[in-house]
Amino acid sequence: MSEASARRKPNGQPVLLDTELDHLPPELRWREWMGRVEAVVFAASEPVPREVLARVVGKNCNLELIIDDIRAELAGRPYELVAVASGWQHRTKKIFGDAIRAAFGTAAGEGAKELSQAEALVLMCIAYFQPITRGELSTFFGKEVSRDLIATLRGQDFIASGPRSPQPGAPYTYVTTKAFMSHFGLDTLRDLPDFEALEDAGLLSKEKLLAGDIPVGLARGEGDGEEEEERVDVVGDETA
Repeated sequence: MSEASARRKPNGQPVLLDTELDHLPPELRWREWMGRVEAVVFAASEPVPREVLARVVGKNCNLELIIDDIRAELAGRPYELVAVASGWQHRTKKIFGDAIRAAFGTAAGEGAKELSQAEALVLMCIAYFQPITRGELSTFFGKEVSRDLIATLRGQDFIASGPRSPQPGAPYTYVTTKAFMSHFGLDTLRDLPDFEALEDAGLLSKEKLLAGDIPVGLARGEGDGEEEEERVDVVGDETA
């Protein structure tokens, strides 16, 4: 099947794409697969997972080698193909960040509001200990984690509701999103820095966190009972 036959039928249904390309010699077949993979990634607005890329190449095509060859060809370009959020995405190389800021006032990926210290710490805890409830976060920090703070992280699309907790009242848990991994350049959650390594480097102290040694931004007011707050979350966070 030729490339022309990969167009849409009059009824809008796509014609089956020839992925095997048996009519081409091996070298040209490989180049065609490379072009297809790069075109799909380039056209996408978010990281493209492996299963999507597999739709445009042969069943015996080694996608890892295709990606390696594409990345090698982009070595001298100002952008690169990166593994992020369990997929692949074109991104401008960091060394060109100053040029982009000079042109547009901001670099790619910097459009989101900068997180406060408290927001960043809560997000970090959700990333490491998910799925986790707001009540568990409050216990972890030794002070109330407000619904407004959670709403801010949800508004940034960094977290989402996870499964209901088996605790009384079945409060929602919170988990990180693909947008979180994409924003922070993570391919999977396994790419998070090792918790113990952060402690060894003096960047994090679990004991201080557990002792509530986070002085700013976590609470909004005092006196709300934990049990009552969790019941409110069960209703309110569903539509937040």
